[in-house]
Amino acid sequence: MIFTRWSAKFPGTQRRAAARSDRAAPRPASGTPAAPPAASPGPSAVPAPSAVPAADNDTPAAPTAATTGSVPAARAEHAETAPSREAAPLALPPTVDALSVHDILGTIPALVAVVYGPEHRLAYVNGAYAGVFGSRPAGHTAREALPELDTLGLLPLMDQVLRSGKPRTVKSRKVPGGAGGDRSRDGYYTFTCTPIEVAASGPAPDPEVACVAPHKGVLVFGAEVTDQIESAERLRASEARQREAAVTLQRSLLPQELEQPDDLCVAATYQPGGTDAAVGGDWYDVITLGAGRTALVIGDVMGRGVRAAAVMGQLRTAVRAYARLDLPPHEVLQLLDGLAAEIDASQIATCVYAVHDPNEGRLVYASAGHLPILVRDPDGTVRRAAEPTGPPLGTGGWLHTSGSVPLGPGSSAVLYTDGLVERRDKDIDHGVEALERAFAGAAGAPDIVCDRLLRSLGITASHDDDVAILVLQHPERTGHDAELFHNAALELHGGTEAAPRARAFASGVLASWRFPTELHDLGVLAASELVANSLQHGTPPMRLRLRRTDRRLIVEVTDGDDHLPRRRRAEPADEAGRGISIVATIASSWGSRRTPGGGKAVWCEFALPRG
Repeated sequence: MIFTRWSAKFPGTQRRAAARSDRAAPRPASGTPAAPPAASPGPSAVPAPSAVPAADNDTPAAPTAATTGSVPAARAEHAETAPSREAAPLALPPTVDALSVHDILGTIPALVAVVYGPEHRLAYVNGAYAGVFGSRPAGHTAREALPELDTLGLLPLMDQVLRSGKPRTVKSRKVPGGAGGDRSRDGYYTFTCTPIEVAASGPAPDPEVACVAPHKGVLVFGAEVTDQIESAERLRASEARQREAAVTLQRSLLPQELEQPDDLCVAATYQPGGTDAAVGGDWYDVITLGAGRTALVIGDVMGRGVRAAAVMGQLRTAVRAYARLDLPPHEVLQLLDGLAAEIDASQIATCVYAVHDPNEGRLVYASAGHLPILVRDPDGTVRRAAEPTGPPLGTGGWLHTSGSVPLGPGSSAVLYTDGLVERRDKDIDHGVEALERAFAGAAGAPDIVCDRLLRSLGITASHDDDVAILVLQHPERTGHDAELFHNAALELHGGTEAAPRARAFASGVLASWRFPTELHDLGVLAASELVANSLQHGTPPMRLRLRRTDRRLIVEVTDGDDHLPRRRRAEPADEAGRGISIVATIASSWGSRRTPGGGKAVWCEFALPRG
């Protein structure tokens, strides 16, 4: 049996054959009706005798599904080609060339003006420009038609743009009543002048835009920046208030008024660094210790901000408390070192603590990682008191030591923080050398010297680091001033005659200084009690010293025993213990300290009557 002749009768065969015929037939062009497919000759097209009946008129019958091998009539719609759809034409957007000046510039909210020629004749202004400055007649020069540009200083700029062919911009020009929908407030605009070429054009719908010949011109574009300027002004005002508050906080932590010792002239200055609101950690202080001695302190807590200021305030308060103990400088720094570690171990702080004693004419000091003190001798020579120097405060495990440098009459010294001498592009030694040269030539009172040092080192309001300077001078006193400062001393060798001898010496000296009788008697009594206390509890060598300044009388007794006396209440039956109580009652102040070579000094002061 030949299956080729009967393959069209198997289920599904007709559909597959029709699909193959449809794919093989070429598709007609779009919009042309499809032609009926021609019968394909082949074995499957041979008619079967029993399947093709003849027509009545003996006309050959039309091919059927059985004879052609195609899809049966009931499914013929699957073989027909669907009519094609006509493609719709795409709408192209308009080009820039098709837009007018009004279409481009008229709807821009910025101010736009177009001028041409060397006289800047007006060709066009947009609606935003007219809304701010009013309508302007075309064809007139800018000086006539646009006087506001002259007021804003744009006409010279437009001349430069026309000559150079390069755009120029000016920022934040104020336009009175040029902001807001109702123009009730002043506006600020940034103007850009751009060179353009106004080409010749034919008839134009707007004659103000037409130009009879090509010209070089300028397009003035003004962008409103009123909101930005006002925001910036508010921000600056807020920053100024914050900075003022920060500086007020910083200055409140510093001495409001420096103590002025009898024998020294002292001045200090503080210059906050930068323009931000962060406070720094620089501080200074002057502390009168009694008996004519003065402590001078300067320090720097590294970093900026409230934490640095808080650490600085605590350290300064601690220094004043430790200074009242009248300890040597290295012992004060030793106490500060432990306190700094407890306050904030992450903060680095440096400090110099110095004590001036006019009787010895020396400056005894200790340094914790700070820059060296500079001392200027009466002949103008500047020296560094560079040793000894220990690590910064808070490191622990270091024993600080004290050093000394001569500071007699006619000498000066300066203590300072690193902001005065440190620069980013130079070694700090160069800054210290520059300070030495400036200090050598800085004459005048201490406050004048501070100002001159700031100017010589280039410290301005924009300096990026805090600066603190403390200047002290030990002046030479001549004439009438010299009569107000006197010293007298008596060596005491012990024995029964020491006390009467001390009273006689004190009485004669105070009489020669022409003190009033009451003050004379109080001074003799204080000297007697201090000498008696030293004879009973101290060891040789002993000395009685009387010192007069323009403000006070100082009585001091030194001996070789380092046991410090203290005031105590004596019982009625006690034969001793009343001497220090008597001194504390009659004197303005009293105190005691250990001396560097071993031993102690006990002193008291009497305020002199003014006038």
